[in-house]
Amino acid sequence: MTTAPQELTVTIGDVSRTLPTVRAGGMGRVPLVEFIGDSEFTNAAAQAMVALIPGGTEVLLTVVTNALPLTHELSDRSGLPYVCARKKRRTYMQQPLIQDVPSMTLGVAETLWLDGPHAERLKGKRVTIVQDVVASGGTAQALARLVERAGGTVSGYLAAFRQGTPPMEVAALQDLPRTLS
Repeated sequence: MTTAPQELTVTIGDVSRTLPTVRAGGMGRVPLVEFIGDSEFTNAAAQAMVALIPGGTEVLLTVVTNALPLTHELSDRSGLPYVCARKKRRTYMQQPLIQDVPSMTLGVAETLWLDGPHAERLKGKRVTIVQDVVASGGTAQALARLVERAGGTVSGYLAAFRQGTPPMEVAALQDLPRTLS
């Protein structure tokens, strides 16, 4: 019996990271991408991703947690504002838009919350959805639904990494193996 690799090395620009692999439901082992706490890796990815932002984009939209520092750095470099959906309701939220995530690659069902004032920032705007990794496309589809419900238009999908074949076209820096099992 062969065992799955315990790590995978990726390189963006001149920055390399050895990613640990983790079990993900019935998928086997998948690489775990972490931008939180790794400014060098986050900055390298953001710098490379600026060129992939679809023309005409007016706002970036992401979801907490791991894609947030990446989107912040992408916003800083591109000059585009960003909005962030949350995975839990906050007490200060005013008339939030609520969207279930239909499927999650890691086998965890979630709900996204977009504060009403943040949803207003998407109204009438061309929005690019930014993620760290897109695999099944479930989170991207839920974010797109939030954009539409807020009165915006999705101009594209952008990720540092694409894993597998999501149902939408995703501009990504690199493809990761679907599974390492």
